[in-house]
Amino acid sequence: MGPNVAVLVAMIIPALLIFYFAKRWFTLKEKRVEAEARIAAEASGRHVAHYGQLEQRLATLERIVTDGPLRLSNEIDALAIAHRTAPQKDLA
Repeated sequence: MGPNVAVLVAMIIPALLIFYFAKRWFTLKEKRVEAEARIAAEASGRHVAHYGQLEQRLATLERIVTDGPLRLSNEIDALAIAHRTAPQKDLA
């Protein structure tokens, strides 16, 4: 066991340490990417729900605008009644 073993040990130990820390670093990066993907998916779901509500409101407005004057008056009255009877959100 001469100098060859010492050189071999001196090369293997740092290589193992580098491998260990690189593996930990990549594992942490992978967890971070997964968390960011989960957050993006949740935000996307909220945007899709909001987009659906906007589509419904736009369809109602288009129907009101393209209908005759009497029907327009009835739609506005129905919306006003629905607004008055809907529970009010507390803004505080």
